[in-house]
Amino acid sequence: MDGTELYRKVVLTVSGNRLVKWLSIRYGKKLAGRFIAGDTLEEALDEIERLNGKGILVTLDHLGEGITSLTEASAYREEYIRLVEGIANRGVQSNVSLKPTQMGLALDPQAAYENIRTVVRAAQRHGNFVRLDMEDSPFTQATIDMTLRLHKEGLTNVGTVIQAYLYRSEEDVRMLMKEGVKLRLVKGAYKEPGTIAYQKKQEIIGNYKNLIKLQLDQGAYTAVATHDNNIIDWVKVFAEQNRIKKDAFEFQMLYGLRMKDQARLAQDGYRIRCYMPYGTMWYPYFTRRIAEKPANLMMVLRNMFK
Repeated sequence: MDGTELYRKVVLTVSGNRLVKWLSIRYGKKLAGRFIAGDTLEEALDEIERLNGKGILVTLDHLGEGITSLTEASAYREEYIRLVEGIANRGVQSNVSLKPTQMGLALDPQAAYENIRTVVRAAQRHGNFVRLDMEDSPFTQATIDMTLRLHKEGLTNVGTVIQAYLYRSEEDVRMLMKEGVKLRLVKGAYKEPGTIAYQKKQEIIGNYKNLIKLQLDQGAYTAVATHDNNIIDWVKVFAEQNRIKKDAFEFQMLYGLRMKDQARLAQDGYRIRCYMPYGTMWYPYFTRRIAEKPANLMMVLRNMFK
């Protein structure tokens, strides 16, 4: 295990400590604001307009996970319907990302499916697309099954995410491509055991490139979500060498990170989409961003001392 992987595991473990969580929520919101577009939908829509003006597309996420009741899930469903309608009314270039657990997947899978189907149908009416975010491994198969079930009902405006650090991912990509499911490919940001996931950085990167190549070779529209320059440059070269047009794939990056580089990719003619969260339930999302690499933590600490 290299230093970066050890750092990530330590941060994800410590962030689950109750005292650490309380201190972070009490004092960290201002720092987390770098990664969050605002508390309200209106603030997020204003920010989408600003990014669209720079040629940057958006996927909008209303923060929330680990709910404890289906009443909470229903409230999130209604906020997502409002979100979809807000995007349509403002005419901004943004699709939608949501977490199945915030719709009740861990509590009642059928109720979660019905909540998500309602959101996807609303998005379909407005010609929009919904991405089911991939969470940790207990929900991998359920999320894939839900995506396929929606497709079979004719709701093909929904896709999901595949995490390169899981051993199973190549098989999942092959199967989902056959079903016409649009995928976002990521390295993976949760703490997973060596029994189901690669632990070494180079193994994860190697599998990530393999999954990207697998999709692009088959002409499947590919969303490459990464901040890794080596991967971004590799995709550019691979696309050029294989005469793959720039509109056949997109890069995705997180709100608050490398924003100048995102604008530069747009200026260079690449499709770039910014994953933009908003809302008040920011702690789990924030800790995963900090865990991704030491540079993110250093950025937060510099702001803290300022």
